[in-house]
Amino acid sequence: MWIPTEQEKYGVVLASFRGTVQHGLPLEIGDTVQILEKCEGWYRGFILKNPNVKGIFPTSYIHLKNAHVKNKGQFETVIPVEDSVITEMTSTLRDWGAMWKQLYVKNEGDLFHRLWHVMNEILDLRRQVLVGHLTHDRMRDVKQHITARLDWGNEQLGLDLVPRQEFSMVDPDEISVTELYKLMEHRHRKKETPTPASTHHLFVHVKSLMSANLGEELEVFFHIYDGRENRPLSERFFVRLNKSGLPKSPEKTERQCTLFVDLGSSDLRKDVYIVVHVIRIGRMGAGEKKNQCSVQYRRPLGCAIVSIADLLTADSKDDHLLKVYACNTESEWYQIHENIIKKANSRYNLSGSNTGLAVALQLLHGDIDQLRREYMVLFTRGVSITRKLGFSDVIMPGEMRNDLYVTLEKGEFEKGGKSVARNVEITIYLLDIDGHILKSHVAAGSGEPGGDEYHSLVLYHNNSPRWAEQIKLPIPVDMFRGSHVRFEFRHCSTKEKGEKKLFGYSFVPLMQEDGRTLPDGTHELIIHKCEENTSLADCTRYLKLPFSKSNIPSNNQTLKGTKESFWITSFLCSTKLTQNGEMLDLLKWRAHPERINESLSKLKEIDGSEIVKFLQDTLDTLFGILDESSQRYGLKVFDSLVHIINLLQDSKFQHFKPVMDTYIESHFAGALSYRDLIKVLKWYVDRIVDAEHQEHIQQVLKASEYIFKYIIQSRRLFSLATGGQNEEEFRVCIHELFMSIRFFLSQENKGTSPVAQTQAVFLRTFPAVYAELLKIFTVREVAGFVRETLGSLPAIVHADCPLEAVKLQCLAKTVESQLYINPESRCILLPVVLRILQAHMQEQRDLVMCARILTSMLSLIKKEENGTSEPVVSEEVDLIVESLLGVLLRTILEISNRPQPAGPAMRLQFQDVTVCGEFVACLLALLRQMSDRHYQQLLQAFSSKDDLRDFLLQIFTVFRILIRPEMFPKDWTVMRLVTNNVIITTVLYLSEALRKNFLNDKFDYKVWDSYFYLSVLFINQPCLQLESFSPSKRKKILEKYGDMRVMMGCEIFSMWQNLGEHKLNFIPAMIGPFLEVTLVPQPDLRNVMIPIFHDMMDWEQRRSGNFKQVEAKLIDKLDSLMSEGKGDETYRELFNSILLKKIERETWRESGISLIATVTRLMERLLDYRDCMKLGEVDGKKIGCTVSLLNFYKTELNKEEMYIRYIHKLYDLHLKAQNYTEASYTLLLYDELLEWSDRPLREFLNYPMQSEWQRKEFLHLTIVQNFDRGKCWENGIILCRELADQYESYYDYRNLSKMRMMEASLYDKIMDQQRLEPEFFRVGFYGKKFPFFLRNKEFVCRGHDYERLEAFQQRMLNEFPHAIAMQHVNQPDQTIYQADAQYLQIYAVTPIPESQDVLQRDGVPDNIKSFYKFNHIWRFRYDRPFHKGTKDKENEFKSLWVERTTLTLVQSLPGISRWFEVDKRDLVEVSPLENAIEVIENKNLQLRTLITQCQSRQMQNVNPLTMCLNGVIDAAVNGGLARYQEAFFVKDYVMNHPEDGEKIGRLRELMFEQAHILEYGLAVHEKVVPQDMRPLHKKLVDQFHLMKSSLGIQEFPPYVRASPVHFTNGSPRTCRNSVPSIISPDGTRGVARRSLLSYPAVNRYSSSSLSSQASNEVSNITGQSESSDEVFNMQPSPSTSSLSSNHSASPNVTSSAPSSARGSPQMGEKHKHSRESNACLSPRERPVSAIFPNPLDPAQRAAPHQIGDTTLPRSDPNLSAPDKVRPTPSSWSLDSVKEGVVSFSDPVGKLLVPPIPPRPPYTGSSAKNMRSQSPIPMSRSPQKATMPPFTPSPTECHSTSLVSNSPVLSGSYSSGISSLSRCSVSEASGTELPAGEQPTPPMATTPGPDEPVRRENKTPPPYSVYERNNPRSRPVPLPHSLSIPPQTDPPALPPKPHQLRTCSMKLDGTSDPRVPRPRPLPRKVSQL
Repeated sequence: MWIPTEQEKYGVVLASFRGTVQHGLPLEIGDTVQILEKCEGWYRGFILKNPNVKGIFPTSYIHLKNAHVKNKGQFETVIPVEDSVITEMTSTLRDWGAMWKQLYVKNEGDLFHRLWHVMNEILDLRRQVLVGHLTHDRMRDVKQHITARLDWGNEQLGLDLVPRQEFSMVDPDEISVTELYKLMEHRHRKKETPTPASTHHLFVHVKSLMSANLGEELEVFFHIYDGRENRPLSERFFVRLNKSGLPKSPEKTERQCTLFVDLGSSDLRKDVYIVVHVIRIGRMGAGEKKNQCSVQYRRPLGCAIVSIADLLTADSKDDHLLKVYACNTESEWYQIHENIIKKANSRYNLSGSNTGLAVALQLLHGDIDQLRREYMVLFTRGVSITRKLGFSDVIMPGEMRNDLYVTLEKGEFEKGGKSVARNVEITIYLLDIDGHILKSHVAAGSGEPGGDEYHSLVLYHNNSPRWAEQIKLPIPVDMFRGSHVRFEFRHCSTKEKGEKKLFGYSFVPLMQEDGRTLPDGTHELIIHKCEENTSLADCTRYLKLPFSKSNIPSNNQTLKGTKESFWITSFLCSTKLTQNGEMLDLLKWRAHPERINESLSKLKEIDGSEIVKFLQDTLDTLFGILDESSQRYGLKVFDSLVHIINLLQDSKFQHFKPVMDTYIESHFAGALSYRDLIKVLKWYVDRIVDAEHQEHIQQVLKASEYIFKYIIQSRRLFSLATGGQNEEEFRVCIHELFMSIRFFLSQENKGTSPVAQTQAVFLRTFPAVYAELLKIFTVREVAGFVRETLGSLPAIVHADCPLEAVKLQCLAKTVESQLYINPESRCILLPVVLRILQAHMQEQRDLVMCARILTSMLSLIKKEENGTSEPVVSEEVDLIVESLLGVLLRTILEISNRPQPAGPAMRLQFQDVTVCGEFVACLLALLRQMSDRHYQQLLQAFSSKDDLRDFLLQIFTVFRILIRPEMFPKDWTVMRLVTNNVIITTVLYLSEALRKNFLNDKFDYKVWDSYFYLSVLFINQPCLQLESFSPSKRKKILEKYGDMRVMMGCEIFSMWQNLGEHKLNFIPAMIGPFLEVTLVPQPDLRNVMIPIFHDMMDWEQRRSGNFKQVEAKLIDKLDSLMSEGKGDETYRELFNSILLKKIERETWRESGISLIATVTRLMERLLDYRDCMKLGEVDGKKIGCTVSLLNFYKTELNKEEMYIRYIHKLYDLHLKAQNYTEASYTLLLYDELLEWSDRPLREFLNYPMQSEWQRKEFLHLTIVQNFDRGKCWENGIILCRELADQYESYYDYRNLSKMRMMEASLYDKIMDQQRLEPEFFRVGFYGKKFPFFLRNKEFVCRGHDYERLEAFQQRMLNEFPHAIAMQHVNQPDQTIYQADAQYLQIYAVTPIPESQDVLQRDGVPDNIKSFYKFNHIWRFRYDRPFHKGTKDKENEFKSLWVERTTLTLVQSLPGISRWFEVDKRDLVEVSPLENAIEVIENKNLQLRTLITQCQSRQMQNVNPLTMCLNGVIDAAVNGGLARYQEAFFVKDYVMNHPEDGEKIGRLRELMFEQAHILEYGLAVHEKVVPQDMRPLHKKLVDQFHLMKSSLGIQEFPPYVRASPVHFTNGSPRTCRNSVPSIISPDGTRGVARRSLLSYPAVNRYSSSSLSSQASNEVSNITGQSESSDEVFNMQPSPSTSSLSSNHSASPNVTSSAPSSARGSPQMGEKHKHSRESNACLSPRERPVSAIFPNPLDPAQRAAPHQIGDTTLPRSDPNLSAPDKVRPTPSSWSLDSVKEGVVSFSDPVGKLLVPPIPPRPPYTGSSAKNMRSQSPIPMSRSPQKATMPPFTPSPTECHSTSLVSNSPVLSGSYSSGISSLSRCSVSEASGTELPAGEQPTPPMATTPGPDEPVRRENKTPPPYSVYERNNPRSRPVPLPHSLSIPPQTDPPALPPKPHQLRTCSMKLDGTSDPRVPRPRPLPRKVSQL
């Protein structure tokens, strides 16, 4: 049975548990679990990080831990009872773990590794804490280290700052808000600005001396030297080096390392140096030969210098190599360092080019104890301490030091009978009172232990040596008396013996007889002669002699006359001994009572360090004198005491205050002193008002704290001694003293008067007296003293008076004192404190101090609230609210509204921020203390509604300030949450007042608006968006505060419902803010807030009959809010469902549904747009999405400003993607909204304020520039003309000239520069996973330069990485449409150009034609062949039909996007006969073009013409055209198809025409063919005659002969009467393409050797359809050469040509072998004919005329190369004039796709069946309309089993005829003629011009430059027959600008439905 657990509540998983049992809970090792129930060895519970999943687990897997349970029961919370630092470590490390992995993903390697080390370090420290074996101090250090590491990691990862007290996290509810703020501020400051250390230390580590001349031992001395004052600052550090230059004792690090301690900040300057002296130990001369003498001398070697300031910037890890300099003359040695500093180069030089001293130098900061903690290794391994000369900046009590420093300065010696000067060495000894040498007390410096003696330097032959050597004598205090120092002088001989001969000595006693030590300074000592060492053994003999020249008796002329002297400088640094006689006189006052007065007077002149040395003795002396002679010396003793007390205020001696405190508590014995002290103090206070000089009185008052301490302690001692006698007298004295104080404080003075300054001095020290008074008086008495004293201060003081600031400082100290903490005294002091505080805050003065006082006051209230004094606290809160709440709000407003200063005032700004933060904390603390009763009292206290209104406005405004992001630093989440909790609590109280007082007839819009505005800001705060937080942080916040957004949202809804009819005041103003609230991703909040929109719609409907305002505002705000990242798909669905449900029963339901639908659709687009914009690079998705949104704003919402904004966003995207043409079209959208007027336009986006004309001019120029960059020069020319017209109308000839030149340059570029011809691809996006603007739609896309199908397909798959590429071209079914996936269907399509008139003119250069082929394209075509009915195995052309799909776009390409949606699909079928006509027409056209090019010398190479002639003639000879004759000229066909009579006639004409053109072509070819090609030409001529005979042509028919063959520029033309042929726009295409399965043909244009039989054989070998390039390089022709196909047939297509043709014996064996072997090869291995250049060569692609019309596009990716051919227009359909094919698709590497499924069977007449998804009216042609043919050559498709769903649809191709021929599409093709309308006979005269076929119900883009040039559909001239002269051709270029604004009219005057007007936009453009 499961039993709820009582104690077992919390545990840690010891081992992983898989949870394989029923209801088992899987556990990972280390998980923490909360246990709910137990049963026989099993627990039931959940993992804390996933509380929703509960299950069972074994008890043995769990380690139980103690825990505290909150809220016992269903919702209980378990808190582990463990160290809070451990808890924090655990949770923090968990949070870091996830973020740490993300660092790796983001490639932030440095932080990743640093954090890894810190996490390991924290884990190790956590282990130590958990083990619990640490000492208390060590535990403290470890916790401090842990918290420092946690804070570092949180800061690096951008996590929250954690408030802590004593290393533990603070619960914000447990402390006051003001305390919380102080903690946060303290930690923030600590993090931001570490306080600079005042104490510094220099670490020195000597490594080695490098020199080439070593060989002797060295001594190195370091000291710090002040270059400004020319004196050493420290004692010396001494290191011995061996002969190699390395430290002599490497194992003893303290001998090589030292710390120069106690450097002040003033010592870290440029002119403070580290000076190094190097001394060698050896022979007298460095270069002397070794002699027998073993005597060693200390001789100078060199000196090195480095500035301390250089160490501040140097890298501490680097060693320093110091250059060592030697002095030029030894006599300069004493000042060599000064010479180096002064750079006196003549006095020193480098001691050797390689000599250098290697040392490590590092400056360390902080006190010595801090260093011991931070650099533990340094101190444990050993480091010597080198002290400063003298005391440090701060003297610590208890510091013991007794060092005498003696510097050997100089000497003056006589020659002593020598011819040369002496080599003098001094030996120093320290002797005690008994004359014994003190062992180990003579030290050369720190580092080495002291010795018994010290030997000085020896300066060679110098009778006036100057050593400047400092030695240290650390003498114990008790040995000082009677000790002396002896200096022995010896001459060092340089002779062989090397003996040292004593010639004199000096001495100096260390203490005088009166107890004073040797005074600091220079002493000139007497040199006493002596010869024998023995004479010095008894020191008593010479100690009686004078030692100094200053104390020689006047009668001793002998010593006075001596010239020999020795100078030393002594300096004593002692904490116990003094050199001051006055100090000794004072301490020995009883011995000399007569000197007391003098000694007391001189006390002020004694150095402070001497006084603090003897502080206790001095105080005993003073109080001793006071007790004995108070009347006589009372005032002097008082003044001396004041002097000593004030001396301790000095920062140098402040640490001696505890010494004085200890003295007062423990040693002071003046029980009677209090009377005299009170009396003198009162005497001084009474004299304040009248005294002229206040300085001394101010010194007295400054010391009043300690004077009171002495008074109180004296009184206590007296009471103890006498049992409390004279108590009343004492109280009276104190009362009188305070009366005097109050009197002098009450004086009103000017701010600068001396009395005011004295008042300020007293107030500074007054709070320190409280604690002393409390030792004798009761709390209430002392509080009374303080209240009356502070109350006596003058109320009105000048603003600039320093007393004001001091008054507040006094108040602050009062509030922080123990007196105020006591509730009993606080109620007495609070009124006076509040009065002073209120006065200052009202005048906005000294706000920093006001904030500090208020903070302290409110901190105490919080503490008391947790105690027992609730009623007292409540009363205090009442007082504070009444006095300060209003002024506190005003102060926060005042500070927040101050203008932000710049420059030097930034510091003030920071102070403002800090002060504002403190006031905010105070306000929050106060509000948090307020209960219901307080709020009721507060609201009732307002006398009028206006006052209440002002208060509410004020507090709402302040709350808005509090929730600003900049209010607190970004990582202060804890503080922000506390703030929000207080705000929402307060708002809940105040909303009731709002309802009661400001509704109905008392309604006040401003208050309600302020309330709503605050609520909205509150909900939208970043710190409340819990979704962005980690799960653990979110859980903590929800447990502590709940979701405050939902609480506020419910309050908003409640208040809104109360408004009633006043809601109309907030429509539409609050729509935007409320919308922002609903976009917050919190479901409960959305459910509460969205219904408000229904309410708004309802009230707006009541008022206006519609809700246009609601709609407009919703739409405006949605765009800006969603672009900021707010909102999601869930919101869209929720918005839609909630509002639709709400309006179900409304009368205005229909319009409501419309609005909701509009807003929902906008959301869909905005969400898609936002998702697309998150991607990195610009791609089609971004552009397409922007286009979709832009069109939505224009067409559906009619929002002009948003429309223009998105125009510019789209423009920027195009520029970034280098789509310059599209960028131009996009900018034209805005350009066309503007007029050429002078109306002023406001500043908008990046446009300045300017006139409409100027902006339109700027736009024109920008667009022209982009058209130029996009090589769309024709469009640029139109705009240039328009601008030129404007300049001309304003007579601005300068700009007109520039514009004409620009226009001319564009013409030049058209003619001179090459343009790449783009491919076009149809893309279908199917499935629900696509964005809304793409979903289940098809588009045609203009490819990038050089982009082929495979590359385009890959690009699309990259843009949509989750998409699946469909492998067929059939329209998908509904399962694909509705699938939760993405499907892409891509294949190439062929453009159908609109401008046929230009394309059909023979004289128009290809450079010009290329523009019209690929620009302004609305329609695209895709063809698919199929068999209808029974297939004739002998001649498959009888049943081979073509299914032609025409796609019509919503806008023409190129346009504002690279892709546009397909608006309509038309499906038509082309009959076999019509296809045959198109094939022959196209071949004829190609032949004409090549002949023309050859004649006009446009072709550099005649090969294209040769190959084309060869292909046509060779195929015709082998029966190519015969296939058409067999199929269509037989009697059966004519009988069965009487309606095709005309077409049969037309086919016959074309066949004769082809023969005629061939004959002329051969004539031209003969003239230009090179010599090596003559045999081929001869063969062609022979075969041509065979061809004519095979066609039965003996001579040309009359209609051919009737008019001679005309060629413009020598090109063949047909007669005028013939129906004009359409020049195929593909005629100039010069790039060969092949699919993956195609291969280059070998012997491409050989004779008939390549028969169709071979084709069959090859196809059977390869098993797949292979085609060569020539299918796409040659126009198909039904010539006899079709039997000579180089292309293999499909395995599904067998030859239907006659057997004689298939088995043509003319095919040589080598050709057969070549074909068969090629067919067997892989596509990569097959050889390429040398005749044709590489089809991928861009140069070839860009020069179509070099190859001629030799390429055929493949538009169906499902077909192999032979099947993908671009159809050409039929020359006998007038409609086809306008629909020549323009584009080329290059299927290099094209993907093969699955077969097309079989079509449903249908019946219908040939060429007249049409299937169209959206019917379009077709213009009628005078001739019979046809389907654009798509018929293979009769010898190319030899299929016996061609079915519509075959995997590959292809045929066998000849070089002359393509089974998938390319032909232009006519929209009219496939339409039936109306009944009774007869087709025009083919021989009819040229019919009248017909209009271009236009789309119906289309909105032509207003930005189309093409439409600018074609405002109405101009009559398109009839396609010219070969006999029409070129003069009649219309101009190819666009018309002049004057035609631009004409109406779009047809010839009959009716408007053209092809060009409807765009939806007009409201003319708000003048503002934009």
